[in-house]
Amino acid sequence: MMAVMAEQPNIRQAHEGDVSEILRLVRGLAAYERDPDAVKMDAPLLYAALFGPDQVASSLVAEGPNGLVGIALWYRTFSTWTGRPGMHLEDIYVEEDWRRSGLGRRLMVELANICAERGLGRLEWEVLAWNEPAIDFYRSIGAAPLGEWQAWRISGDALARLGRVGNVRSGLGERLEGG
Repeated sequence: MMAVMAEQPNIRQAHEGDVSEILRLVRGLAAYERDPDAVKMDAPLLYAALFGPDQVASSLVAEGPNGLVGIALWYRTFSTWTGRPGMHLEDIYVEEDWRRSGLGRRLMVELANICAERGLGRLEWEVLAWNEPAIDFYRSIGAAPLGEWQAWRISGDALARLGRVGNVRSGLGERLEGG
């Protein structure tokens, strides 16, 4: 269902006061992606990621008349092939009432503008294979899948084990601690 409102949401950079609403929208995205219990992040972690001294992410928000109705959360990447930084879109989400209103396209346009302003050569993201509405939307804006490339991940206990084994064998842990 599309929102029938004369005024379109304002798209802006996230402010510190937006953290709880951004977290609410991230949880909404997890529910939409059929994994509502996947979000382990809390407000302090999100605040640190977006506004802390070691900021690692940025967010655009879409502010409607009654609060935030959409987000685009991203971070910088680097390509050794192009020698230029890029942008990885971690999450884009528009509340159901605002879908098919053009808001998702507006968020993507703003991200493209940020890329152009900052000299970022790529805007990349992942999409679940079953999410046909999102895939159709991405194709409509000129995006294409990377073909043979697959997303891979190591996390949790496997990452911890790899780190312990790799550091012991390489001696990296001792070099990092000892300077």
